[in-house]
Amino acid sequence: MHRIEELALATFDRPLKDLSDQEVYKVLLDFVQDQTQAQPLNQSKRKLYYISAEFLIGKLLTSNLLNLGCYDEVQAVLEANGQSLHDVEKAEKEPSLGNGGLGRLAACFLDSIASLEINGDGVGLNYHFGLFRQVFKDNQQASRPDAWLDQPTWLKPSTISYPVPFKDFTLKSTLYEIDVPGYQQASKNRLRLFDLDSVDEAIIEGESIHFDKEAIKKNLTLFLYPDDSDQAGELLRIYQQYFMVSNAAQLIIDESLAKGSNLKDLDEYAVVQINDTHPAFIIPEFIRLLTQNHDLSFEEALEAVTKTVAFTNHTILAEALEKWPMAYIEAVIPEIAAIIRQLDQVIQAKFPDQAAVQVIDADDRAHMAHIAIHFSKSVNGVAALHTDILKDSELHDFYLIYPDKFNNKTNGITFRRWLMAANPGLCDLFDDKLSNNWRLDHDFTGLLDYQDDLDTLEQIKQIKESNKEALKEFLYDNQGVTLHENAIIDVQIKRFHEYKRQQMLALYIIHKYLDIKAGNLPTSPITIIFGGKAAPAYIIAQDIIHLILNLSELIAKDPDVSPYLQVIMVENYNVTACEKLVTAADISEQISLASKEASGTGNMKFMLNGALTVCTLDGANVEIANLVGEDNIFIFGKSSQEIVDLYASGDYDAQAYYQRPAIQPLVDFIVGPEMMAIGQADRLERLHQDITTKDWFMALIDLEDFIQCKEEAYLAYQDSRSWYQKTLVNIAKAGYFSSDRTIQQYEEDIWHTRD
Repeated sequence: MHRIEELALATFDRPLKDLSDQEVYKVLLDFVQDQTQAQPLNQSKRKLYYISAEFLIGKLLTSNLLNLGCYDEVQAVLEANGQSLHDVEKAEKEPSLGNGGLGRLAACFLDSIASLEINGDGVGLNYHFGLFRQVFKDNQQASRPDAWLDQPTWLKPSTISYPVPFKDFTLKSTLYEIDVPGYQQASKNRLRLFDLDSVDEAIIEGESIHFDKEAIKKNLTLFLYPDDSDQAGELLRIYQQYFMVSNAAQLIIDESLAKGSNLKDLDEYAVVQINDTHPAFIIPEFIRLLTQNHDLSFEEALEAVTKTVAFTNHTILAEALEKWPMAYIEAVIPEIAAIIRQLDQVIQAKFPDQAAVQVIDADDRAHMAHIAIHFSKSVNGVAALHTDILKDSELHDFYLIYPDKFNNKTNGITFRRWLMAANPGLCDLFDDKLSNNWRLDHDFTGLLDYQDDLDTLEQIKQIKESNKEALKEFLYDNQGVTLHENAIIDVQIKRFHEYKRQQMLALYIIHKYLDIKAGNLPTSPITIIFGGKAAPAYIIAQDIIHLILNLSELIAKDPDVSPYLQVIMVENYNVTACEKLVTAADISEQISLASKEASGTGNMKFMLNGALTVCTLDGANVEIANLVGEDNIFIFGKSSQEIVDLYASGDYDAQAYYQRPAIQPLVDFIVGPEMMAIGQADRLERLHQDITTKDWFMALIDLEDFIQCKEEAYLAYQDSRSWYQKTLVNIAKAGYFSSDRTIQQYEEDIWHTRD
């Protein structure tokens, strides 16, 4: 560990004890990169390439030190020099490479792939400003560029570069890499991110996220998911996706050739897992490269690609299954458009009378999910319920054609970050109570022996209280918000979308506000916390954020209510905030409309860290409920089949629910005098109109049941012994949701890199 002190002197010409937190961060970054640089890459004949539009990797210093096995030693060195690793961690910026669950899942998977010594790299794009940095102004979301490349980063430039041909020009890339060390392994993998050589940050307009969408040569890697609410934005998405997959395909072919592939046998050297439909253009791009540059016939290329690519589906929402007008694809990448038409002809010849499975529909739109299903070797859902819905309804026609392709891989989370890094107090408890090697086998069920041990339950309670103090510090430091003392911490953290139903929790808050005003005071104060961003073009989601921020202000200023109820919206929610929230939470809100959430991984993080779940039986909530039993979870709402049937029949009537006596006052409060006095009338009226006449994701159908369920949960909290017994059971059963388990299943069923 003298190396850290040597690096301090070599880099800053001052001893470690005299450095700022930012300077110590730079020293530790260099120290870690020295360690990982010396590690060999995992090796095998067949290599996994995990291609994703997002990798929400979060801050890397702590997780890298843990995986390298030197966290405690580094912490001791810093303390001996009067420095704090906790403070240094704050100096690190989060990479702006993802947004929500899709990107966080990809990051967890990279950790597990390396930790299981699977030869596999992540491949994506190096976004300079990510989605956006969220700020609140006038109780509304505003978007700013989320700069992260202006400090020392984990990125290392490579010598690898590729030309990417578009219709009117060719762009050049450079590959950057981030080492991914496995936990307690001597080897590593990489996250490999392509950037545009001609990118120009100067085209961004001031502090906004606006830029010339048509300046492709300058804008292509500036932002994740640029606004596609107009034609220029949709075209930019196609440019961006193709840039990602063309680079990835060229890299994969080059590396396979270097190992001896003749490319007809590409599947013996590579397996390509595409994370949702964003990378689906890689299928026609592989065919283009194999036929044009490597002399394979179309049939040979198609066979090679179909045996190489595997597809993970993350949604059943129609709007999330990408469909691009062929005219747009032809305008951007005409050679790819021609290949897609060939692929369409293949499917038309095989299934001439099945319109539902065609690659190109009657409106001349290419269905990216259909391409990915037809021309891949595997199609997996991400929770048992989700996969069943895909097979039974949403993709039923495909399932009848390819029953052997469909499989389930329930999502998981890496316990290195979401337990060892985020909750060291709980780790200490595990060390004390568990005799097995829980860090590697992820079996926490030995805790069940302590369900009636009052000392253990008290320890779990104290760990939760300590984590609440850490959350209190975080919120005050970042937003100047003071967390209520001794409050029930009730959290919903997700990207904002109507199907996740933040609007339903907001209606509950209105119920609780009115209930307290009527004199019905809760036994314990309640703090409800939201976190998440709304896409810039998603107006209703931004209206919901506006409603929540207005409620937060209204309640904070009401002396009758504020001692008992607090509403907080975390600004610019990210991985760091998530670590604080999941460890401090008492209640986890997983309230999506049943049948609409593919899996969820936040539900797993909360469960692992001892929050009890209030939920519909949706996504992986079903598997959580099966593991912990109905006495240790709070379930409400219509079943997924009831909701599927309602959509099929079209019988849901928002007005009928709105007119119920228990519901109408809550919904009308949105446009009542209290809200109108502090909010934007157009936003509130639009949201009210949407809920009362459309309510497409049926917040009102479950609202009364939700209110009753939440009251039961708050009442249950008052019995401390029973509550922490439930908490213990949730923690003890969380081991199933390790991403190591998920990745082992991918390896055994799909990837076969060790064959």
